[in-house]
Amino acid sequence: MPDQPNLGRQSYTGSLSILTSLFFIWGFITCLNDILIPHLKAVFTLSYTQAMLIQFCFFTAYFLISVPSGYLVEKIDYKGGIIVGLAIAGCGCSLFYPAAGLHSYPLFLAAFFVLASGITLLQVSANPYVTVLGDPHTASSRLTLTQAFNSLGTTLAPYFGALFILSIAVKSADQIKLLDADQLTAYQAAEAAAVQNPYLLLAALLFLMAAVFALLKLPKINQQAEASGPNEEGDSAWHHAHLVLGAVAIFVYVGGEVSIGSFLVNFLGEPDIAGLAEQDAGKYVSFYWGGAMVGRFIGAAVMQKIHPGKVLAFNALAAAALVLATMLGSGTLAMITILSVGLCNSIMFPTIFSLALTGLGKHSGQGSGILCAAIVGGAILPLLQGAFADHIGIQQAFFIPLCCYLFIAYYGFRCRRL
Repeated sequence: MPDQPNLGRQSYTGSLSILTSLFFIWGFITCLNDILIPHLKAVFTLSYTQAMLIQFCFFTAYFLISVPSGYLVEKIDYKGGIIVGLAIAGCGCSLFYPAAGLHSYPLFLAAFFVLASGITLLQVSANPYVTVLGDPHTASSRLTLTQAFNSLGTTLAPYFGALFILSIAVKSADQIKLLDADQLTAYQAAEAAAVQNPYLLLAALLFLMAAVFALLKLPKINQQAEASGPNEEGDSAWHHAHLVLGAVAIFVYVGGEVSIGSFLVNFLGEPDIAGLAEQDAGKYVSFYWGGAMVGRFIGAAVMQKIHPGKVLAFNALAAAALVLATMLGSGTLAMITILSVGLCNSIMFPTIFSLALTGLGKHSGQGSGILCAAIVGGAILPLLQGAFADHIGIQQAFFIPLCCYLFIAYYGFRCRRL
């Protein structure tokens, strides 16, 4: 008898190891947005508000697709959702080829939406799958550990994106007027290829992963069986206050994290901050996401000993203090403090997600869809911050993520007894 649980754990360990590849790839793709935003802003001569339409279209997909994805996963199970999600994301990456070739910003926005729709289905499938593959008491720690590989993707993406996508210096409108026909054709082809080639490779990888997952045998989870528990109450996930507040916390967390990441290249290029060129600033974005990766490995161990709610409240307060220091500081200090926020972000998403699903029982699938829909904060808050940045400047517009972290601290404190 003692051998049976051990075999189960070994089986789950293998499945979790395979699932980490998904967390890595969607982290890599999502973080490439931070590199594409300054690139497309320069190519299409956009305002900050217009450039933030990229994040708006990307994260709006979470709001529109999450709940339908939850119902789809109930029909085709977690594995089916993963396969379909990878295929849709692959189609989204493929759309970047004609968008760059036609020099069409609206087509770019459509490509971002399709790509994010696939990633949304992946998240709705994989996040709750990880929480149920093992001991419920270590769900936060387990999801944090797998999210660490998501952070590995977000850490590597800005560096590679800066090398390839930002490798071609964008010319101003006046400089373009000085080019003859042949030079203009060559310049436009180089600009298109800088985006086309990386995303064609990503599309091929996503389709390959879909084929691999179709052949894999993953454990099937009987959601009805694992759902029942002493904390289950009500006939809907909406009847659980900690889920509703958790959805708000996910909304503000993703909004705050994406708002900071989206403005980093331009912020580090400010003369009174670091005055960095786009390509150099893009590489520094890796420190922001790298901090999240390191913090998640540490957090996975810490939350084995300390209640996740307390760790969440502490990290959120630390993040708020760092953002405030960024708003009040300048030069190297402001640069270091804003990049250090990534370390504090580390455990927030997986901890909020797992705390919000605690005790939902058979409503866990619905709860997961609600939480993933709340990721739409990444669409709304960066756009709002872009509007403020156009009027009061990038640095002072960071008050948006500051408010976000204060709410997350409240949520962590409230959930310390769950």
